[in-house]
Amino acid sequence: MTVPTNHNRESAFLRIWQIVGNAKAKPPIPPLIPVGKSSWWQMVREGRAPAPIKLGKRTTAWRACDIDRFIQTFNATKTGGE
Repeated sequence: MTVPTNHNRESAFLRIWQIVGNAKAKPPIPPLIPVGKSSWWQMVREGRAPAPIKLGKRTTAWRACDIDRFIQTFNATKTGGE
């Protein structure tokens, strides 16, 4: 799921299902980063993925701009650099 273009990416937040996708949702949500939830959380714990922000007692999200940067960095290392 992408954030509409009229939203400022600096202030937008993404939940985990928006990052790793949800094939069971109606309609299915394609992943921005094709890994499972447990793999994503492991990457976060190891510092390889952006740290989340607690928005509430049971609400965790990531800044959309941090996820964008993470994807750009990942793609740059896969294609040979930036």
